[in-house]
Amino acid sequence: MNQVFDAKQMDAMKSRVTYVAAIVNLFLSIIKIGVGILGQSAALIADGIHSLSDLVSDGLVLIAIKLGSREADHDHPYGHRRFETLATVILGTALIIVAVGIAWDVWHRFTHPELLMSPNLDTLGIALVSILANEWLYHFTKRVAKQTRSKLLLANAWHHRSDAISSVVVLFGIGAVLLGYPWADAIAAVIVALMVGKIGVNLVLESIKELVDTSLPDELVAEIRTVVEETEGVRGVHLLRSRQMGEDAYIDAHIVVNPRISVSEGHIIGDNVHDNIIAEFDDVVDVLVHIDPEDDEYSEKYGKPLSRQQIMGYINDYLEELNQHIQDVNLHYLEGGIELDIIFPHTMITERKDAEQIKLRCRKLQQEVESIVSVLVYFKV
Repeated sequence: MNQVFDAKQMDAMKSRVTYVAAIVNLFLSIIKIGVGILGQSAALIADGIHSLSDLVSDGLVLIAIKLGSREADHDHPYGHRRFETLATVILGTALIIVAVGIAWDVWHRFTHPELLMSPNLDTLGIALVSILANEWLYHFTKRVAKQTRSKLLLANAWHHRSDAISSVVVLFGIGAVLLGYPWADAIAAVIVALMVGKIGVNLVLESIKELVDTSLPDELVAEIRTVVEETEGVRGVHLLRSRQMGEDAYIDAHIVVNPRISVSEGHIIGDNVHDNIIAEFDDVVDVLVHIDPEDDEYSEKYGKPLSRQQIMGYINDYLEELNQHIQDVNLHYLEGGIELDIIFPHTMITERKDAEQIKLRCRKLQQEVESIVSVLVYFKV
């Protein structure tokens, strides 16, 4: 069973792993850029800039965690998790800019061969250190990302994995130069730039989807629909909508219940739907359930129905003096029409004259008031 953490514990875990990553990336940035300059490796310098961008991204992650962890308030009733999403967009954009800068520098060296760097043997060892450090950071960050359900941390984890892969490319590029292929280091730098740019584009696109309230994956929505439909008392579900905010998911659902049950019973069914979804799906933090007496998603739109006050006026007019005996009136708005349940005391059954009058006047009410499609009379014991 997965261990459950509260919000404060998760924020502390996310901050701790990000601080560790920042320290490692600071170290890698210094040694890769420094050794890349001294050892004449454009690929290692590009990789060092990549690590420097990681350091900046770690700072963004820490800021986003701090802002996103704040409780909901009057101005932000759904919380502040979108700060993490915004930080991911900024991170992705920064990576794209870094990639363009690296590619531009390498292109300049391609067009001016005399500027091509010739790396020495020391740069190989630094590339190997970078591979091992970033691969460890990837696994460490990914584990915490899964425990805290943080997409931002998961993105940062894959960022570390991309660093490890780019360092592998640098390793081969430097090795190829040392074996007599002078263009290999520059080509490796271009490959690193393309990898960094691709990661940046993916981060931006995924975050934009979240900012514009893109739905959860179809497979997950289908699973949620199944849970709703299997809840006792639910006859159908429509207008099932979903969206994400940081690592949290929000669900809106219209469920169909028996139109003859009480409001309180319908409310209990809605609560059961809410609780079942929350219990089944860890990412879902809130479910808004709308109770419907019928599936009206694709039904014809009817005009504004009569209000209870208007209907009671008709009942007063048609039942006249019998109106004073009415104990209750239930209204059912179904398929554009109104069904009435009128409840009298059981003692009126013994008065044949009164019972006959009730029958005739209710029939006349149904026939002459267009919106009323049926009138049922009950005698309460």
